[in-house]
Amino acid sequence: METIHNPTEPGAPVVFDNTVLPDKIELRNVCQSYDGGKTFVLQYVNLLIEDIPKEGESLAICGPSGCGKSTILRYIAGLQKPTSGDVLINAKPRTDADTVGMVFQQFSPLPWMTVLENVALGLEFHNVPLKERTEQAMEMLKLVGLEREAHKYAKDTQLSGGQLQRVALARSLVVNPTMVLLDEPNSALDVNTSFQMDLLIMEILERVQATIIYVTHNINSAVLFANHVYVMRKDPGRIVKHFPVPLGKHRDRQTKRDPLFIEIVNQIDDYMNSGVLVS
Repeated sequence: METIHNPTEPGAPVVFDNTVLPDKIELRNVCQSYDGGKTFVLQYVNLLIEDIPKEGESLAICGPSGCGKSTILRYIAGLQKPTSGDVLINAKPRTDADTVGMVFQQFSPLPWMTVLENVALGLEFHNVPLKERTEQAMEMLKLVGLEREAHKYAKDTQLSGGQLQRVALARSLVVNPTMVLLDEPNSALDVNTSFQMDLLIMEILERVQATIIYVTHNINSAVLFANHVYVMRKDPGRIVKHFPVPLGKHRDRQTKRDPLFIEIVNQIDDYMNSGVLVS
């Protein structure tokens, strides 16, 4: 995916160049108004994510609160429809058949179900037989380090915040989605647990070859995780800047000490604090 960088006007929208790679996710001139068009939360938002064969793609979206980052994820997940504009998956209008895994800001496991039952829930919706879905769910729990908690109830009196978020991650990934949406999944975690969650997410997603979009306020997490970081402004919300992140596929704790990592983090931080993201 190649981006034509912004014109000289500060805060002008990013323009995307459609290459020969297959289109995975596209938003075309998407607008969102909640008052009949008097004001717009999002206006003429465009986003193009192309699919790299046998690799997938990973990108992060940053921006001030209220710019519409999470709303974009809800469009892609099929949880909300824009006031106008098009949301395309695999170059076609989005349908309920498009499989998307999503991890929310708040801990989302169902507390009246066990950890194992939570993770197996998506497989049940796909009519996977009980024995098979139990085996698959347990394998995913082993991957996220929760096999010993499988029969505990998924609530905060029995599990830590980091464990609950790992349950949500396992539940989203067990159905082998081609798209994974992460909506500030670490916002309720402490700094060290948040970083460990980032490393776990990257380790797992290296295996699934999915298209991943990570919405976050944390610039360090965005650069550690993504191949591309897009920055949004608000009033109205739109994507205004693209930062490529050429740090290679495999990233770990040492990546944060790479001079290029530090340089990209500082570039994004300087841009986000330059005054161009708000009217």
